[in-house]
Amino acid sequence: MQETKAPEHRKRVRLVIPSRSDPFLRNFTELVGGPLGHRSAPGIVSPGFFTVDRVLVILTVIAAMTGIVLKNYCRTNGWETPGQFYATCYSDFPELFRNRGLGDGAFPFITQGALFEYPVLMGLIAGATALLVPGAGTGNPRVLGYFDVNATLIAAVWIITVLATARTNRRRSWDAAMVALAPGIVLAGVINWDMWAVCLLALGMYFFSRNKLILAGVFIGLGTATKLYPVLILGAVLLLALRTGRIRALMITAGAAIAAWLVVNVPVAAANPDGWKYFYQFTQERPAGYSSPWFAFNLVAGRLGWNQLQAEAINSLALDLFLVACVLIAVLALTAPRRPRIAQLAFLIVAAFILTNKVYSPQFVLWLIPLIALARPRWRDFLIWQAIEALHWGAIWMYLGQATSGGSTQHNIDMPYYVLAVVAHMLATGYLMVRVAWDIWDPSSDVVRRLRVDDPHGGPFNGAPDWLRLDLRRPAASLLPWQKAATGD
Repeated sequence: MQETKAPEHRKRVRLVIPSRSDPFLRNFTELVGGPLGHRSAPGIVSPGFFTVDRVLVILTVIAAMTGIVLKNYCRTNGWETPGQFYATCYSDFPELFRNRGLGDGAFPFITQGALFEYPVLMGLIAGATALLVPGAGTGNPRVLGYFDVNATLIAAVWIITVLATARTNRRRSWDAAMVALAPGIVLAGVINWDMWAVCLLALGMYFFSRNKLILAGVFIGLGTATKLYPVLILGAVLLLALRTGRIRALMITAGAAIAAWLVVNVPVAAANPDGWKYFYQFTQERPAGYSSPWFAFNLVAGRLGWNQLQAEAINSLALDLFLVACVLIAVLALTAPRRPRIAQLAFLIVAAFILTNKVYSPQFVLWLIPLIALARPRWRDFLIWQAIEALHWGAIWMYLGQATSGGSTQHNIDMPYYVLAVVAHMLATGYLMVRVAWDIWDPSSDVVRRLRVDDPHGGPFNGAPDWLRLDLRRPAASLLPWQKAATGD
């Protein structure tokens, strides 16, 4: 029987095709013959060589090459002020290579006395990539080599991020095209090493969606050791654990994340405590960063003669506002008629952190792109948001060109226009938060949940019944654990 039995094949999943399901993209398909026909069955009929994953890789490579071409002025003429701002090709890689001892052999967190203002794993990446550049010193050829090494690795990390996002929900693999083609990543992907943290979180969410909670926690912990924001996803896991009563999922994921973070940080903290503490001290003491709401407020206050906010006051206000936002997100998660999806809560928490934090570097937009592709894959809103972020991108470099050199007037913008660009970026991000919150409150508007789908990213929470649900208007209608237990008795 075994010899004559037909081989078993993995069941193929019918894919959601953007040209069919997204009204905005449908308008752009006329040049290639219109949207895909309804009688075709993508995902069931083999596409040959051009599978979804391969097409996404090709798109990512094209986008990564475009990003490098946009930096060609600095690659040719060097990263010097104010030219690097006016040409919008600034990157932290050359700056840190020259001014943090990387080009002279210093290895962050390993070399005693070498201070580095980033978390441990990012410092190790910065030091390891410096070892890959031949020669010695900080001359222009080595600076260019350091940039190219890191840009190449970030392109590879970008591809992994796209594939992880695509496979988190195989039925909607094409949503990962948002990550592959995102203007925000094209413009800001090689400013810093943030893409590494984005990739680690994407892998963590992929493994979580597959119920591999230990691996999910490990990648979340490694992402937190690279950039602190990946730890925020544990807030989403906490809320869903409370909503469903599946506390074990939270304990395993959080425990693995903490263990992974400790494995990276404890040896460094023991061997070089001053170097390890410097990042946290620097974060606490630094003033408001460019493009944060606090920096914009201080600019306006300085122009109007008001008192400006100092670092201590900003730390307190930023934390208070973020906590208020988290409370509101928790209320939404526990009172919504239907349990939210994990990607929706993760996006809301990270976006709230970005809008209230005292620092907003241009590359922080990378944090939100894979999350919005999972939380609300609507191309119209995505492209409008990215266009506004691109305007802010140009505004900050023109403002920095003026602030650092007082360069040619034709390349500068006055402070009010820069502040307007910051406000526009905040409003666009806030708009996406409102749309995601509305999808949570009214699941019929959530495109991911069509055709009886619950939470394809949710892992242990996918399809789970409510354990705790609050009704603020009719408290008696709330679902409480002890009431359910009493009913069962």
